[in-house]
Amino acid sequence: MITRRSFLKNTAYSTTALSLGGLTACTNNSSTQTTTKMPAPKSIPPLKISLAQWSLNRAFFANELDAKDFAKIAKNDYDISAVEYVNGFYKDSASDEGFWQDMKKRSEAVGVKNLLIMVDDEGDLGNSDDSERKKAVENHYKWVNAAKLLGCHSIRVNAFGDGTETELYAALVDGMGQLCDYAAKENINILIENHGLWSSNGQFITNVIKKANRPNFGTLPDFGNWCLNEKWGSTQNNKCKEVYDRYQGVAEFLPYAKGYSAKSYKFDENGDETIIDYYKMIQIAKDGGYDGYIGIEFEGETMSEPDGIRATKTLLEKAWAKVYRTDEFIRR
Repeated sequence: MITRRSFLKNTAYSTTALSLGGLTACTNNSSTQTTTKMPAPKSIPPLKISLAQWSLNRAFFANELDAKDFAKIAKNDYDISAVEYVNGFYKDSASDEGFWQDMKKRSEAVGVKNLLIMVDDEGDLGNSDDSERKKAVENHYKWVNAAKLLGCHSIRVNAFGDGTETELYAALVDGMGQLCDYAAKENINILIENHGLWSSNGQFITNVIKKANRPNFGTLPDFGNWCLNEKWGSTQNNKCKEVYDRYQGVAEFLPYAKGYSAKSYKFDENGDETIIDYYKMIQIAKDGGYDGYIGIEFEGETMSEPDGIRATKTLLEKAWAKVYRTDEFIRR
C-alpha cells in the first residue's frame, strides 16, 4: 500500500539520487531520463474457505451422500480444500481409532485439510449439577481424541446449562476449564459457537473465556445464530423473539476466534445474502486481524444445498475482493 508518507519518502530518495548521479547523460543531443520505480501495492491476502458438513445435512441424513466421503465431496464438487465435520454423522464410530485413521487417509488422498469437529448432544458443559457436568465433560473426550486422529485443530462445543446467569457462568467456567485441560494434552482447542440462549450473548461468553483463562479456549463466531430466547439460536426460527446484534457479537467473539462460520440462508438477484451483510462481516474480520479459514454453512430452504454452497462461496469471494481492494487502492 502506497501511503502519502511512503510517497514523499520515495520522492526524497529519488531526488537525492538524481542530484548525486547527474540529471542526464548526453550523446549526440540525445538524453536518457532516470526514473524511480514505485513499489507495487501489497497483494490481496488469500481467502481461505472451508466447508461445514452441516451445509449438506439433508443429503447426509437422507443417505444420499456417504459421510465417509465428505472430504472428497468438498474437493471434487466444490473445489474446497478444508472441511469442518459434524459429530452427528459419526456417532457409531466416535471411539473407533481405525475409523478416524482411515478418514485422515481419505482426506489426505484428495488434498483436503481437516479443521474441526462440531460436537452436539453430549451433555451440558454448564450443568449446575457437578456430577452431570463432569459426565458431560467426559462425554466430549472421545471427540477430542477423534479430532487429534483427524489432524484437526479444534472441536466446537455448546455453552448450554441451567440456573441463573451467575450459576451458569460459574458452571461453564468450571466445565469448559476441565475440558480444555484434557484437550490441551492432545493439542486441541475448545471453541464455543453462538448457538442460542446465553451462548449468543457475546459479552457473557467472552467473560467466561477470560475467567477460564485457558490458551486453548476460544470461539467459532457464526454469522447467523444470535437468538437469545431459543436453544440452537437461529434467527430464522419463528420462535426467536430476542436477538443479539449479530455484528456486535461477531466483533466481540473475534479476538478469541479460531474459525469463522459464514451462515447463509437466501440470496437476492445480485447474489447477496438477504439477511446478513457479508461485506460488513468480512470488514469485521479484516479489522480484527483474522486470517484463518471462513467456513461455508448454508442453511437455506428455498434452493438446493449444492446451489446454496456455491452461492455462498461466490459471495465470500466477491465480498473479500471488495473489502480488500477498497483498502489497497482507494486509500492510495
